Amino acid sequence: MASFAVILPAAGKSSRFGDQFYKKPFAPLENRPVWMHAAEKFCNRPDVKQTILVISPEDRESFNSQYGGNAALLGVQVVEGGNERYDSVAAALARVQADVEFVAVHDAARPCLAEAWIDSVFAAATKTGAAILATPVTSTLKRAGADRTITETVSREGLWEAQTPQVFRRELLLEAYARRGTEGATDDAQLVERIGHPVTLVPGSAMNLKITTKDDLRLAAAILRALPKPKIFGPAHPFADDHLWK
Repeated sequence: MASFAVILPAAGKSSRFGDQFYKKPFAPLENRPVWMHAAEKFCNRPDVKQTILVISPEDRESFNSQYGGNAALLGVQVVEGGNERYDSVAAALARVQADVEFVAVHDAARPCLAEAWIDSVFAAATKTGAAILATPVTSTLKRAGADRTITETVSREGLWEAQTPQVFRRELLLEAYARRGTEGATDDAQLVERIGHPVTLVPGSAMNLKITTKDDLRLAAAILRALPKPKIFGPAHPFADDHLWK
């Protein structure tokens, strides 16, 4: 069985969330903070050897007082991140155990995961070295000018919306981060793409929601109630679309 470490970035400022009391990874959702829903999807998997939550240094004291016990019970390591997302992931990468083969990066603010989606993206990464969950773009896309009038309709053919988990062979992700330079990246797959390694797209679901605004919490609560309950873990699902829960 391949071994995985999971990095959960939660060090962002949550400026669009608009809550004076909570950043989005720590907002209450069905009686638990959002980050805990995400972490729990990985902590009990036999193929996950390490789970790392990355928080902002400014949140360390409040996190320890509110959630330190929960993190310890789940076996989640907590590290401090940097100003940018890739700084936070890099900080966690430095703490990944040397015997771990693959690293999965999953948004701590993306709590609605089904076990089958994790199985599928893990299996794909094991075969190809790099894989991410994603959904095909189905809406009509418009490009707008500065005055918010349409300048063109953009073809959606071949376009996918990236999600997480994004899963990579450990050495590959380390190389991508070592060679990232000063140019920004919006996700980890983009860094891997830049060094020339293909990244496999694994069909996910629109229910794999990322919390951005407070309204998303209500949607997430409904999705969590609709997701199938985790099974007792046996052999991993093969990488095939018919194992996805949709």
